[in-house]
Amino acid sequence: MKRVMLGNTGINISTLCFGSLTMGPLQAGLTLEDGAGVLAHAFEQGVNFADTAQLYKTYKYIRRAMEITGACDIVISSKTYAHTRELAIEAVEEARRELNRDYIDIFMLHEQESKHTLRGHSEALEYLLECRQKGIIRAVGISMHHVAAVNGAVELGLDCIHPLINRMGLGLVDGGIADMERAASKAYDCGLGVFAMKPLGGGNLLRSAKQSLEYVRSLPFIHSIAVGMQSIQEVDANIRFWETGSFTSEQEEALGKIKRSLHIDDWCEGCGACVKRCSAKALRLEEDKAVCDGAKCLLCGYCSADCPVFAIKMI
Repeated sequence: MKRVMLGNTGINISTLCFGSLTMGPLQAGLTLEDGAGVLAHAFEQGVNFADTAQLYKTYKYIRRAMEITGACDIVISSKTYAHTRELAIEAVEEARRELNRDYIDIFMLHEQESKHTLRGHSEALEYLLECRQKGIIRAVGISMHHVAAVNGAVELGLDCIHPLINRMGLGLVDGGIADMERAASKAYDCGLGVFAMKPLGGGNLLRSAKQSLEYVRSLPFIHSIAVGMQSIQEVDANIRFWETGSFTSEQEEALGKIKRSLHIDDWCEGCGACVKRCSAKALRLEEDKAVCDGAKCLLCGYCSADCPVFAIKMI
């Protein structure tokens, strides 16, 4: 598996990043051993980069996979919604404790929208930067579905960004894919590490997986691409694609058959928490029940974390 330097961070990463969201409780809900087994297989095949977040609750899978393989060079990127110093301290310490690590390679503020939201998270950001100075964090950045947030990261001189980039621009909130390409390219030229997310639009582009992955792999300003994986078969298919630029015919057929959707149970109380949470604007209330627009839904599962009656599932 090819490895590159993540911008000016000094961190050496595989060009394929394992996105752990899909195996966790917000989506597939794999058992610890099953999920860790998938991750361990990826690590053994040369993937050394894993993406997670405080919200995802997938630290345990990554820790167990490292125990299984004995891998000590795994690069871990985590994220938090913390906006105060106290919450940022809690987030960093939780990650260190759950992963059994003295340091975290990359820590990011989750889903930032612009330099204005970054100001609102200034206490948390300042703490992350302090941790970088102390060696508790190696690089600090932000993730985003907004082009404006990329520009904000460049203005602040952060280390890396984790932008949503796919060939259809699915999930972008401000502007189109050409705008995100220009912003991410500028960040790259300024020395920021760039690792993209949602290349398959949260599963919506699975039927055109080859074209969609070819698109992001061809972009010269992306160091790595996070792809959510739930099975050893998906790991093998993606590694083959990264190494050869193609799937086997069997792999391509299997990927085309995968279909995921957001399911809202009948006991939804229509509180609207999921609607407020959805950055893709895919959810709305109708007759006091949440309804999902499948054409907009990124299948991220974030909304399920905010549902007080556990009425939302990924199926």
